[in-house]
Amino acid sequence: MKETWTNFLQMLGFAWWVEIVTENPHCTYYFGPFASEGEASLSQAGYLEDLTQEGALNIKAVVKQCRPKQLTIYDEKEPVVSRAAVFG
Repeated sequence: MKETWTNFLQMLGFAWWVEIVTENPHCTYYFGPFASEGEASLSQAGYLEDLTQEGALNIKAVVKQCRPKQLTIYDEKEPVVSRAAVFG
């Protein structure tokens, strides 16, 4: 039942997603969908940990309602200058 509700919210564009942007590599990742902001927020830490362990740098995360067309967007042309990790 929960999955059906989440799919319905996703279809309408009201599902919650964790959007994570990294500078190295320069990527935008979407994790979800989730039925609530709280559920997405609880999952966020695991995604941040995984990306940190994979060596991603300058990580910024936000939980928001959206309907991403792609789950991973990679921009190989963007130069990277900073090496500090940021969690947000």
